[in-house]
Amino acid sequence: IDSFPVPVCQPIRNYRAKIFRGYANIGYKATKKIYFYGFKVHVIVSDDGYILDYVVTKASVHDAKETVELLENTHPSNYYLLGDEGYLGKELHQQLKQMGYELWTPYRKNMTGAK
Repeated sequence: IDSFPVPVCQPIRNYRAKIFRGYANIGYKATKKIYFYGFKVHVIVSDDGYILDYVVTKASVHDAKETVELLENTHPSNYYLLGDEGYLGKELHQQLKQMGYELWTPYRKNMTGAK
């Protein structure tokens, strides 16, 4: 499970953009450390690499907020989910555990158990 940005203009025009006004907004891509104006696509993929479901949201929507909706729509056969640091959080882990899924995410550098 992952997400990726869909910018609709160059970062220099983030605050002046008129295209998709009301639908798109400004989000932050932590890995590149840049702000972008546009949308974000949240995707759940099978073990074989096939897209099971996706959701397009405003750029500011956090990755973890769309996870439960994607799982409710697809009901993947594998009960282990792989996610990046955007899916960390006790509340999400507990919610997925109640649904019968185990979410695997890497540790952040400052977390206990990180090497």
